[in-house]
Amino acid sequence: TEVTEKLEEVVRIWTKQIRQVLVESEQIRREADDVGPSAELEHWKTRMSSFNSLLDEIKSSRVKKIITILQAARSKTLKQWKELDGSITMAANEAKDNVRYLYTLDKFFGALANASPVMMEYIPSLMNTICMIYCTSPYYNTSERMTSLFLKITNQMISTCKTYLCEG
Repeated sequence: TEVTEKLEEVVRIWTKQIRQVLVESEQIRREADDVGPSAELEHWKTRMSSFNSLLDEIKSSRVKKIITILQAARSKTLKQWKELDGSITMAANEAKDNVRYLYTLDKFFGALANASPVMMEYIPSLMNTICMIYCTSPYYNTSERMTSLFLKITNQMISTCKTYLCEG
């Protein structure tokens, strides 16, 4: 029981740390007013990397051994642990899925940044791709995420126009 108590304390510490990571990941991002759409892709790539690292740690043999011991001891701390494991897995899947979908827009981001203001040739394909993401993504099809993406695309278009006016 002494070993079990010590292992339960370790799991409680891990649980607290993982909860903190989850809470921080859900906080509203503070971004500059003129940030472009590439920042959206970078955000999700960073988030995917963080959650995948956390998943790798959770799946490590050291953690599995501790969880196995606590399962054998019928520890009550495992209920919270399983919930958090599920939350981390879901967050990692969401980030991976969002990166996959946002990569389909990546080819437009450079074009928007480097085009002249007569960028209309890119707009129909860009809108079709965004529509496809909205219709098929299980995670990215929220009003909040779409609004953020459209705002960043608009910022990039405005920035491109400003650059064109100042250089022309």
